Amino acid sequence: MKQGKCPRCGSEEVHSGVEVLPKSGPFGSNSIPISIVSIAALDNYVCTDCGYLERYIADAEKLKEIVKKWPKVKETDRKET
Repeated sequence: MKQGKCPRCGSEEVHSGVEVLPKSGPFGSNSIPISIVSIAALDNYVCTDCGYLERYIADAEKLKEIVKKWPKVKETDRKET
């Protein structure tokens, strides 16, 4: 998606919300909580042909916080249901 092509339908009608504000805040829906005192803003990419959406955390420091705060998914946790 970041390269402008949808992996689901192959369309090049991909639009980015990277510059859309507000990216985060106490009531921001464009973010995820990392801990009780930390949130990570999300960059959204949407295919306007099929509706497929991908979201990314752009701040590398927030990714480091996730490594410290969130449990890692183990192979046994990834079973398909």
